[in-house]
Amino acid sequence: MARIVMADDGIAFDGRSPERGPLGGAESAFVAVAEALAKRGHSVLALSNCAAPVEHNGVTWQPIGAEAPEDADLYIANRGDRLLSLVPRARRVAFWIHNPARYLLKPRYLWKLWRRKPTLVFVGPYHATTCPAWVPSGDWAAIPHGVDACFLEAQPVDTPPPPRAVFTSNPLRGLDWLIELWVTRIHPALPKAELHIFSGPSTYGAAAKAERMLPVLEFAKRMSEAGVVLREPLPKAELARELPSFRVFTYRGTSDETFCMAAAEAQAAGVPAVVCAIGSLPERVINRTTGFVVSAEEGRDEDEFMTATLKLLSDDALWSRLHAGAVARQRGRSWDDAAADFERLIGST
Repeated sequence: MARIVMADDGIAFDGRSPERGPLGGAESAFVAVAEALAKRGHSVLALSNCAAPVEHNGVTWQPIGAEAPEDADLYIANRGDRLLSLVPRARRVAFWIHNPARYLLKPRYLWKLWRRKPTLVFVGPYHATTCPAWVPSGDWAAIPHGVDACFLEAQPVDTPPPPRAVFTSNPLRGLDWLIELWVTRIHPALPKAELHIFSGPSTYGAAAKAERMLPVLEFAKRMSEAGVVLREPLPKAELARELPSFRVFTYRGTSDETFCMAAAEAQAAGVPAVVCAIGSLPERVINRTTGFVVSAEEGRDEDEFMTATLKLLSDDALWSRLHAGAVARQRGRSWDDAAADFERLIGST
């Protein structure tokens, strides 16, 4: 059994948060890895901006303002540079990066990385390309996220769902583009189709982001006559029950997205996807096997996205083939697999 300490100094959350409501991707990943490591038999202490200490699913949660231990077999610092000074005698230190690595180029990060030389943990090949090779570190590791069991265990669908598309990501990640394309081109071509949007500021916990999201969400509300249905974001288990009732996951993507948990969850639940070849999305969707990865080139993106979406909304045979492909090919990565990769850092040199 290893002694593992994890720390996050972002929004307030603890291990109970995913059960109580929607939670952002980095925070959800933090909880999932902590619990998977505990389930593998390790002693896991998680420090966050939680309101009070709590024991949950084998993990001890404490407010990050409390005194951190001096040592551990593995210390995982989640994103923030202020965390790099904690647990000073940890045998191994991992700096878990979720966003594009450009933010590491700030002097306050470079100095602390040079002094601590942690293993930089990226979430995939595309993510690693965002970090210059000269950034100081001990070494690099690619540890893709897992997917919650509720999505991996979703039952395959025998009958194609009605023509309903779904969006489950951050409204600032291309939702305005998607709604405009839906209203002007997709819905007129298939008037019975609906676009359901499970999205809102409650997932992200930042007032500044909420203010920026509201105009996009208000735009969605105004487009109800074009089949746009704005719904509240859901906890993971509820979303996993909802997703198989949708025909296609529609998402343009952004270059600053390093993994796209929304796409991974939809794919694991068997929902074919239409995405653009932006950022990490070609790592999440297998083109023409579990969905369509269309051009990101302006002028071609809208045409190809519209064509692929309309095909999946209306062609039962195509939908059935891509649904089967998603079930067969996109359920291979659990959070236990991700925890095992972190576990291997303890014994690596």
